[in-house]
Amino acid sequence: MRAKSPWVGLFAILAATLMNLLDSTIVNVAAPAIHAELGGSYTALQWIAAGYTLALAVGLLTGGRLGDMFGRKRMLMIGIVGFVAASVVAAATPTIETLIVARIVQGLFGAVMIPQGFGLIRDLFPPEQMGKAFGIFGPMIGLATILGPVVAGVLVDADVFGTGWRMIFAINLPLGAFALIAGRIALPDAAPGQVSSRPRTLDLPGVVLAAIAMFALVFPLVQGRELGWPAWSLALLVASVPLVGGFVVYQIRRRRSGATPLVELSVFAKRSYASGVAFVVVFFGAIVGFSLAVGLFLQLGLGYSPTRASMTMAAWAVGAFLGSGFSAGSAAKLGRRILHLGLAIMTVGTVGVYVVFERYGAEIGTWTLTGPLFVFGLGMGMIFVPLFGIIMGDIEDREVGSASGMLESIQQLGASIGVAVLGTVFFGIARPTEHGMLDAGTPADAATAVTLLTIVLSMAAFGLGFLLPRKARAVHAEKAHEPELALVA
Repeated sequence: MRAKSPWVGLFAILAATLMNLLDSTIVNVAAPAIHAELGGSYTALQWIAAGYTLALAVGLLTGGRLGDMFGRKRMLMIGIVGFVAASVVAAATPTIETLIVARIVQGLFGAVMIPQGFGLIRDLFPPEQMGKAFGIFGPMIGLATILGPVVAGVLVDADVFGTGWRMIFAINLPLGAFALIAGRIALPDAAPGQVSSRPRTLDLPGVVLAAIAMFALVFPLVQGRELGWPAWSLALLVASVPLVGGFVVYQIRRRRSGATPLVELSVFAKRSYASGVAFVVVFFGAIVGFSLAVGLFLQLGLGYSPTRASMTMAAWAVGAFLGSGFSAGSAAKLGRRILHLGLAIMTVGTVGVYVVFERYGAEIGTWTLTGPLFVFGLGMGMIFVPLFGIIMGDIEDREVGSASGMLESIQQLGASIGVAVLGTVFFGIARPTEHGMLDAGTPADAATAVTLLTIVLSMAAFGLGFLLPRKARAVHAEKAHEPELALVA
């Protein structure tokens, strides 16, 4: 059943998607302002970002299936309500601990909300209009993804109604209200029998096992430095390996019993897909962790205001937008070579950032980083559009749903690991003083070390790229215009 106002429905989906994309990246610039008001440790700043992406990673394993079971529109509405409610708590929070909890809840409801978008767009539009719809939706996703830090800087310094950094969460109120009202009016309800014909089963034990394994991996990486790496933190890190193994065994047994597993493990038997998972973890861990470190260095190390820091990083966003546009027109012809081209350019930009840090240290001028960050963003943007399609190149039709859902979840997990590892390196070198500030001079050393590590990770991704399929997976005609955009955290 088609909606009477499909374009209104499209913008309702877009508003919901924008909330997630902005909240995935917006705290990287706002983090110092949050710390200045709420206090807490610098590890807590890592959890504001990592808690959201970790919860999103766990929730995405089941978010799409909930839409199949109970209806996409219903789950989108539930996701929006929960996301906005958590945003209100985040905007009004009196403590850093409450903010972290609100961010985790945001991530869980975001995982319910986001997977419904593409399916609802297919429900909204006939095949002849699908390309036009995705032609609007795709670029808006890409633009929102890279402009998050810029929006954060402007909102924090604008201090709208005296809210300061809290406006980065309060902005979800008008976006969410529009998405709810427009979605209720324009989005199609499930057709009779569409939901009831699907099995109402959910692998809750699998979700719990996956959540425990991910937490065991990320928690000690974030918290270990502050606590002095106690034995239990290292034990928990080691325990994450058998926990993952236990999850795999459980999924195999569930499949053999005839029940639907949370993850279709057959996709990991393909070397190209397994290599793609490793590529996603390394690539997104590098760019998200590097982004956080640069934002912290500009404000805590150089004393930039949020707006000045975001304007400095705007060159990165512009480069990413142009790179995405180039790859959209060239990916089909170049295949996986577009990934190597993007990584090579990205590495050149990162080396440029490293040279600037090494040469100027804390004396960096306003425009000194503009060129290298633009080049970094240009290469990074070339990878966004074709990445998932190339990784899925050898995947069979029956495995597509599970394989794509797992990639989205792994992407968020990679972002959490990047924040944990690169954030730990940054704060391990830029040591906080008794008054909560950073030692003079050490932020430049910390930013240099993180940049060097990002170069190493980019080179590792370059090597992994040779194990991926040469061409992206062929799509059916009715999905030919569906964007293969990765949602960056």
